[in-house]
Amino acid sequence: MGKKNKGKDYKGSLASAVIGGAFFAIPYIGLGVSLLPSLGIGAVAFGAGNLLFSSDAKDKVEKVAKEMTLYDTLKQAKEQNAQIQNIMGKLEDPELVKNVGEIHDTVTKIIDTVSRKPDKIKKTNSFFNYYLPVTLNILSKYDDIENQKLDSKDSEKFMKKTQEMISKINKSFKTQLSNLYQADIIDTDAEMKVFESMLNSEGFDISDFNTENKEG
Repeated sequence: MGKKNKGKDYKGSLASAVIGGAFFAIPYIGLGVSLLPSLGIGAVAFGAGNLLFSSDAKDKVEKVAKEMTLYDTLKQAKEQNAQIQNIMGKLEDPELVKNVGEIHDTVTKIIDTVSRKPDKIKKTNSFFNYYLPVTLNILSKYDDIENQKLDSKDSEKFMKKTQEMISKINKSFKTQLSNLYQADIIDTDAEMKVFESMLNSEGFDISDFNTENKEG
């Protein structure tokens, strides 16, 4: 156990002792309860304090809290993505439909990636908390305006600007997905280089492992 955890456990034990002492003193001194029952109450309070303040308990509580936060984030993202898909089915412009469809697919992949690799949630905070809900909001407003069949320069300008914006969002979401795998790509590439160097140092030719060349 490291010094940091020892310090936490010491503080936790001290706090538990204070709680246990208080729960002993109040019945024994303040309420006139006999010694043995008061000692029992204090001991129970001390044990409960140890459980509450132990580093293991805190770590477990923090872990559960993170898992719940991740679950809520992904649940909300799935609901927003489902709404995007629903709006896509009502849009009229073919190019816009294509871009929204790709956005939906990309968001699905990002959600699946974070579900399988929760540590990547740190790289998607802005995506889930801002970019995705704003995209949904833009599409909802567009769908509403489109349904009104307005014949004005302002509405036409708005719809054209939105179509261009959705195209940019499509590209940026794909970049977000690519960024999630950037570290994996770099790490795997480095691992392959080390592996190839080891093979070469042992006198192996990398082509020896190419079954296609052998069969040819």
